[in-house]
Amino acid sequence: MPLSPIQARRWRNFKSNKRAFWSLVLFSFLFVLSLFAELLANDKPLLVQYRGDFYVPFAKFYPETTFGGDFLTEAGYRDVEVRCLISSGGSDACWDDPDTIWAEARDNGSVEGQPIAQGWVLWPPIPYSYNSINSLGRAAPSPPDADHWLGTDDTARDVLARVIYGFRLSVSFALIVTLFTSIIGITAGAVQGYFGGLIDLIFQRVIELWGATPSLYVIIIVAAMWQMSFWLLIGLMVLFGWTALVGVVRAEFLRARNFEYVRAARALGVSDGIIMFRHVLPNAMVATLTMLPFLVTGTIGSLAALDFLGFGLPASAPSLGELTQQAKQNLQAPWLGFTAFFTFALMLSLLVFMFEGLRDAFDPRKTFR
Repeated sequence: MPLSPIQARRWRNFKSNKRAFWSLVLFSFLFVLSLFAELLANDKPLLVQYRGDFYVPFAKFYPETTFGGDFLTEAGYRDVEVRCLISSGGSDACWDDPDTIWAEARDNGSVEGQPIAQGWVLWPPIPYSYNSINSLGRAAPSPPDADHWLGTDDTARDVLARVIYGFRLSVSFALIVTLFTSIIGITAGAVQGYFGGLIDLIFQRVIELWGATPSLYVIIIVAAMWQMSFWLLIGLMVLFGWTALVGVVRAEFLRARNFEYVRAARALGVSDGIIMFRHVLPNAMVATLTMLPFLVTGTIGSLAALDFLGFGLPASAPSLGELTQQAKQNLQAPWLGFTAFFTFALMLSLLVFMFEGLRDAFDPRKTFR
């Protein structure tokens, strides 16, 4: 579908802003990678070949009995006995001397001199998930090494895996909250500014009272009553964040509601809804887009702050705020602090550069060459 002349001009302006364009490319690349975090960092194999059949453990549950074991619980793919069973085709000798049998099956394709249908396991690039407790053989947190590229935290979890999952969680959380707060805030500001009068007066008093509510205290009370979850925290953030856009949208609608094209549309019998959202709202988008970088980055910062204080997502969640808290509590492990700092700096900088370019692209007074 071809772009309209206005949209094409906006896209050209955005592409002309090199900083914004390449920030969009890099951020999109990182975010798309994080969407496939289970394929990049997982403590379950991507693919297992056993006795001629293929299995996908990262996406499906397989009991240990599937690979010749004795238990109906999920197979521990990192256990040497399970690896031996897969490599040797389910040999009973794996329970006696798994290390020797595994090495013989892997290197020679036989067990005790007998040929076998050799199996194999395909692991992701990072064979640890965000909640995998690793056996380090030394005290945690441990510094970066060949196995853990960014080290481990104080509970022996891989930091790089938690960063990948935490990046996806933070960006997804911020985008969802921004979407819902924008819908509610733009609608409320449009109604206030377009109709004015008593409706505007009542809305303003409600917003003043709502804005004075201590949101942090409410979140603390809710966290004490129920276990905080992803969607519950989104609901609380939307509940107290929708007022951020009301002021700028209201001001734009108050300014534009008496323009000639609005009066002409009314005289032609066009409904108020169509006038508000088809004719007036596009002219208010520049002011709205100016606020979006603050909404997105502010939401990410709020999530990190709540997790840092212990009132955000559960401790098991891959939170960047929890990583920052660990950095504060483990000053002898500087890699935790550096990782958290550079992750936040890169993420927030790319978002701000992108939205700055988007704002300028929608501004008809700015043209890039």
